[in-house]
Amino acid sequence: MIRPVLLYPDKRLRKRSAEITRFDEKLGELLDDMHDTMVEKKGVGIAAVQIGAPVRAITINIPDENGEQLRENRIEIINPTMFSCSGGVLWSEGCLSIPEFNEDVMRFEKVAIAFVDRNGEERSLEAQGLLAIAIQHEIDHLNGKLFVEYLSLLKRKKFEKEWKKSRKN
Repeated sequence: MIRPVLLYPDKRLRKRSAEITRFDEKLGELLDDMHDTMVEKKGVGIAAVQIGAPVRAITINIPDENGEQLRENRIEIINPTMFSCSGGVLWSEGCLSIPEFNEDVMRFEKVAIAFVDRNGEERSLEAQGLLAIAIQHEIDHLNGKLFVEYLSLLKRKKFEKEWKKSRKN
């Protein structure tokens, strides 16, 4: 089911999401809805909080070489912990909660995380490139942080001004 995406400056986006302790059918439905919503909105990642569920769940699906996001290629990350990061890369990011706004953000080039899957099984993942960026972006959501917080004061003020203007139209 496609769910509405919370938009900046909704205060719910600023709260730390809760750990998931129940791995049941309800969690499976949430993860499926997250994926469907993300694909419908043309995103590569989404955190549960973005659809109003303040729990530590992320879905990521990097498009394949044909631009498709097949369900079997999705990565579901629950209760993630980043245990290694290295390098630095400037990446142009956007966000489903801040549509039509992109800006360069400095991120780690490589990350390694521990997490659990929808069945509660422990997993780990090493990532680089777009997947590493998406993981960092979505973990920030779980911690109540938005990518615009990485912008310089001048760029942040410009963003706020443009955002308010675009919402009036």
